Amino acid sequence: MQEMRELVDKLNKYAKEYYVEDNPTVSDSEYDKLYDRLRLLEAQSGVVLFDSPTKRVGGEPISAFQKHQHLQRLYSLDKCTSKEELYAWAKRVNLTSDTKCTVEYKFDGLTVCLTYKDGKFQSASTRGNGILGEDVTAQVLTIKSFPLTIDYQGTIEVQGEAVMRLSVLEDYNKTATEPLKNARNAAAGAIRNLDPKITEKRRLDIMFYNVNYASDGGFTTQSGCVEFLKKNGFKVHPFLKVCSGIEQVIEAIDLIEKERKTLDILTDGAVVKIDDYNHRDFLGFTDKFPRWAMAYKFEAEEVTTILKKVIWQVGRTGKLTPLGILDPVELGGATVKKATLNNYGDILRKKVKIGARVLVRRSNEVIPEILGTTEVFEDSKDVEKISICPYCGTTLTEIGANLFCPNQSCKPRVVASLTNFACKNGMNIEGFSEKTAELLFDKFSVTDFSELYTLDREKILDLEGFKTAKTDNMMSAIEKSKKVPLENFIFALGIDNVGKKTAKDLASRYGDITALMKADVNDLIGIEDVGEVVANSIVEYFADPKNLSVIDKLLALGVTPEYQSVVKGSVFAGERVVLTGTLLDFKRDEASKIIESLGGTIVGSVSAKTTLVLAGENAGSKLDKARALNIKIIDEETFKSLINT
Repeated sequence: MQEMRELVDKLNKYAKEYYVEDNPTVSDSEYDKLYDRLRLLEAQSGVVLFDSPTKRVGGEPISAFQKHQHLQRLYSLDKCTSKEELYAWAKRVNLTSDTKCTVEYKFDGLTVCLTYKDGKFQSASTRGNGILGEDVTAQVLTIKSFPLTIDYQGTIEVQGEAVMRLSVLEDYNKTATEPLKNARNAAAGAIRNLDPKITEKRRLDIMFYNVNYASDGGFTTQSGCVEFLKKNGFKVHPFLKVCSGIEQVIEAIDLIEKERKTLDILTDGAVVKIDDYNHRDFLGFTDKFPRWAMAYKFEAEEVTTILKKVIWQVGRTGKLTPLGILDPVELGGATVKKATLNNYGDILRKKVKIGARVLVRRSNEVIPEILGTTEVFEDSKDVEKISICPYCGTTLTEIGANLFCPNQSCKPRVVASLTNFACKNGMNIEGFSEKTAELLFDKFSVTDFSELYTLDREKILDLEGFKTAKTDNMMSAIEKSKKVPLENFIFALGIDNVGKKTAKDLASRYGDITALMKADVNDLIGIEDVGEVVANSIVEYFADPKNLSVIDKLLALGVTPEYQSVVKGSVFAGERVVLTGTLLDFKRDEASKIIESLGGTIVGSVSAKTTLVLAGENAGSKLDKARALNIKIIDEETFKSLINT
C-alpha cells in the first residue's frame, strides 16, 4: 500500500507537470513504466486509491445521463458585439475610472462544473438550465488536466470550459472515419456522449475560470478566485487583465482579439467582469444574466453558404487539391468566395456535394476551409472524381486519398516549383514572383531551376512588365542568390515533406549537400523529428536522376550552398527564444536569423521550456505568460547590445 501511495503521488505530480504546467520532468516511457507498475499492484491487491490515475480511462457506456442539481445557480452571460454596446453596459453599471474589472478569454467549448467535498472530486456535470445539469462524471474522468484531490477541504463547485485543442482536432481528423466539423462541436459531442471511450479518444482539456460555490463563502475578487484555482492545481489560462475603467477594458479586449489566433484553443470573445464581489452583490442579477459581467463576442469565423462548384489545383509535387467555389459570404470582415478541401477522400468523408450548404471556417488569415456539409438539397450533386489533369491532359495516378499529376512539366507544377525555389526561405531571389515564373514558363519554357541562371538579359526585357530597372534588379538578385546557406538550398529543392525546420536540421546534420545526397533511411531517421515518411521522401528525391542532373547543373553554374555553423559560446547558445510584439529596427525574420546564427533556437509559443523572450512594442499574451512563468525578458535595446558585444 505504501508503494501504491508513492506511485499515485508521483504519477499525479508528473501528470500535472505535463497537462497543466506544460513542463514535463520525465519521459513518456518513464511515466508508462510507473503507471504499469501501479496497475499491477492494484490488480494484485484489489485496491484502487481514490486519486489513482488509473481511474482516468474510458469505462463502459452508460444507459442515460442522470440529473445533477447545482449547489448554486449558474447564470449565462449577457453578450455584446460592438464597442458601443460595451460602453452602454459600462454606463448602466456606472463603471468609473476607478472601477476594477477583469478581462479574460472566452473559450468556445462546453461548460462543465466539478464538485469537490473534503478535498476529493465527487462529480462533474453540464451547465444545463443553470439549476439542473446532466451528470457527466464518467466522461470528465477521462480528462487528465484537472486534479482528483485539492487542498480545499470544504464543499466547492468549480466551473470551466471543456475544449478540444485545435492541434488535437487536426490529428484526430487525419484518421477519423467521420471527421469532426469544429473544435466546439467536438468537445460538446465528447462530453455528451454516452460512451466515455469516445470522450477519451478526443483528448479534451478543461480551462477553469470560476468558483460557482464554496461552503466557506467564497472570495472577495475575481482575481483572487483565479489565484485559488491555480493554487489548487486547476488549469487556468495565463491571460487575466485587471483593468481600471472601460478604456483599459477595451485595450485588453483589443489585445485578446489580436493574440487569440495564435492560441491552440478555439476562442470567440472576451469576458469582462467587475472584480470586486461586494460590488457584484450590489448590482445583482436579471432573470438571466449577472449585471456585473459582459461577454464581448468577436466576429464569427464560421458561416454556412452554398457550394457552387469544385475546381482542382495542381501543386509542385503534382498533388491535386480541390478548391470549392462558394456563393460569396461575409466572414471575419472579408468576403469569402472560395475554400479548400484536402483531397478527394476529404470530399467523401465530409459528404460534400455541389449545390449543398457547407460549413466554412476562416482561421489565421489563410484561405478558408470547408469543414463539412450542413444541408443537402434535391438538386445537390456528387463531386466528380477526375481522372485527367485539367491543365496538361495527363492521366492521373491515385495514392491513398490523393490524386497526382505525374507530368513534371505540367505548368502549375513548374510554376509552383520555381516560386518555391526562389522564395525567401529558399534561394531568396528578391522580386521573383509566381507571375514571373508563369512568364518564364510561357515565353521561354523554363522548367528546371538551373535555367534561371542562364537567362538572357535582352530576352527578359521583352517580357510583359519588365523594363530596364526591373530586369537588372532581377538579374542581380539571381546572381546574388548563388551564394546560399545550405538549409535554404535544401528547402529550395522542394523535397516532399521537407519544410524550413527539417531543412535546417538536415544542414546541421550533414554540413554539405553531397553528404546529404548519400544519406540512407536508417541514418536520416536518427535525426529528431525525421520519421520514416520524411526519410523516404529525401532518399527518393536524390535517387531520381533528373533531380541529380538539376543539382549538378546548379553547382556547375556557380551556385554554392554553404553551411553556416552556429557560433558556440555566444550569448544565445542553448537559449529557446520567443519573439513577440513589433521590433522597430529589425524584421522578425532578420532577428530570428541573428539569434539562430548565435546559437539560439526560435520557438513559436511560450512554455516552461522557453528560456528567453524578446519583446517588442505592443507585445501581448505571450509576454504576459512569460511574466507568469518568470521567464527572462529582454527588449529591443538589450537585444542590440547583446548582438553587438
